[in-house]
Amino acid sequence: MDRWMGKVALVTGASAGIGAAIAEELAKKGLRVIGLARRIEKVEELKEKLGRIKGELVPWKGDITKQEEIARTFQWIKHKFGTIHVLVNNAGIARQEMLIDGKIEHFKEVLDVNVLGLTICTQHAYKLMKETGVYNGHIININSIAGHQIPNTEIPKFNIYAASKYAVTALTETLRQELRYLKSKIRVTSISPGMVETDIRDSCLTPGALEALNDDVNKKSMTTAILKPKDIADSVLYVLATPPHVQIHELTIKPLGEVF
Repeated sequence: MDRWMGKVALVTGASAGIGAAIAEELAKKGLRVIGLARRIEKVEELKEKLGRIKGELVPWKGDITKQEEIARTFQWIKHKFGTIHVLVNNAGIARQEMLIDGKIEHFKEVLDVNVLGLTICTQHAYKLMKETGVYNGHIININSIAGHQIPNTEIPKFNIYAASKYAVTALTETLRQELRYLKSKIRVTSISPGMVETDIRDSCLTPGALEALNDDVNKKSMTTAILKPKDIADSVLYVLATPPHVQIHELTIKPLGEVF
């Protein structure tokens, strides 16, 4: 990780869960990390908790469903830091509804964050890297097991979430092919976790539905273990630490015994 010391990273959805863990670990490794979130006070609390570390965590308020806010964010990054070296597209949402009768406006929200927000951030990151001569940057998409197979549970309420994550899988490969065509040395990685203990899992389910989901998972799995946000943050450190000529295109990480 030494070559990333002092480099600039943007982590979207950095207020809690996986995003907060990634922002924390990158800052501890010496990167200058912009923690982008709508709930900026949560990122500010994390910064206060970290105290003195090798790098720094810079809270920044923004909503990736709004193109003008993404553009403003990258303009500020260019003015403040000069460039960007790492983009972690982590922001994601889910809604507790079935596909057959869910509200279309909720589905649009999921697509706006999980697909379009990711895509627009990627466009701006690539443009800034190219403009400022960063030819060995890294774009990391926090995907999901649901982006490779539909989780088979007794509560089928993944609705459009899985489709949005399948889109992330396709977008990651599309980006890889485009970068290869452009002879770019910018790397791209998709990290697909299984069940993780996060706000997104808890907030999109009622207490009863969450308990039922946990029971269903525990019945089908060999263990009651569940991934922690730091497990995903460690996987980000792993892919960044590989040599510049190595691209980990897809990394799957599951709790032991998970059947999904």
